[in-house]
Amino acid sequence: MQRYLTASTYIDFDTPDVLATARRLAEGATSEADVARACFEFVRDEIRHSVDFKSNPVTCKASDVLRHRTGYCYAKSHLLAALLRANGIPAGLCYQRLSVGTAGRRTACTA
Repeated sequence: MQRYLTASTYIDFDTPDVLATARRLAEGATSEADVARACFEFVRDEIRHSVDFKSNPVTCKASDVLRHRTGYCYAKSHLLAALLRANGIPAGLCYQRLSVGTAGRRTACTA
């Protein structure tokens, strides 16, 4: 389980801004579910999807997504995972890729 609680290149919750945001979102929460909900709603409501809003720059690291308030779906998931992990909630990711026919990998998962 430790693997899902550590910082990484893209889930960089050990940066000051991500840590501060994670702590703020957890304030007043009475359960782990409340923290998870607050983190999810923050990313859903406060971080714009880059395509929908025609936003730049293209972000990837959680700290960059937070700083620029924009990201594609995978980048927004990096921020959500970072906020959860910063609050001690294990979080992992699984990327999916659509392929035509039988050629190519279908799914690539990562912690």
